[in-house]
Amino acid sequence: MPETQNRAAIPERRALERETSLSVTEAKTPELPEAAGKPSALRRFLPLILLLGLAAAAWSLGLKDYLTFEALRENRALLLSFVQDQAVLAVVVFTLAYAVSTAVSLPGGAFLTVIGGFLFGTVFGGVWTLIGATIGATAIFLAAKTALGDLLRARAGPFFHRMEAGFRENAFSYLLVLRLIPLFPFFVVNLVPAFLGVSLRTYVVATFIGIIPGTFVFASVGAGLGSVFETSGEFSASAIVTPQIVIALIGLALLSLLPVVYRQIRRRRAASQ
Repeated sequence: MPETQNRAAIPERRALERETSLSVTEAKTPELPEAAGKPSALRRFLPLILLLGLAAAAWSLGLKDYLTFEALRENRALLLSFVQDQAVLAVVVFTLAYAVSTAVSLPGGAFLTVIGGFLFGTVFGGVWTLIGATIGATAIFLAAKTALGDLLRARAGPFFHRMEAGFRENAFSYLLVLRLIPLFPFFVVNLVPAFLGVSLRTYVVATFIGIIPGTFVFASVGAGLGSVFETSGEFSASAIVTPQIVIALIGLALLSLLPVVYRQIRRRRAASQ
């Protein structure tokens, strides 16, 4: 009988050993996520590091010095010949150059838009500019949101969270206003929505629509640069922003705020009932 009982107890001991080994293995597994978190953090900051590296390279090489009226005047024949001989490649190069310039916050975006109009005409120059600017703005938005957005919100106080909630509720309208009226530098408007939790879709659509008016204004000026070059006249990008254009942009910005005003009126009426 004792021998039979020992044989019957063998499966129970083996089952107990298996449960013990599983519990030991499970006890060790919590160390794995910590090790796996390091590559995740690197991937999170890598896009921002790359953009900062590109920005440093662009500034150190003095690329902004080429975005001048004199540089365009001296190289206009070469640029126009390149566009005529390699039309598709010229479009790709210009669009990528605009995207990179926007992503690294290189000054001279307005002048690049003028160059686009000069090389491709008002319509196509405006279209390639819109695509390049939207791609570049989206790149810096995603890099900032991925690397710093969660960290900033985790350390922010109640005021920031209230502001974030209000901005997200009317994100599309607010972004349109910021894009239509250049109250703040373009790179600032690219970064702030990333910290306020704006969705990617809202950001891209509002950015694309919001920069349309200004883009085609500058592109149309660029399309008429040929006559300026022929008369050896002077050109200044700041001279483009006339009072009439500023008034028109302000009017469009006010129209984009109508949904916000409407929501506020409805909310007050609901609260008073």
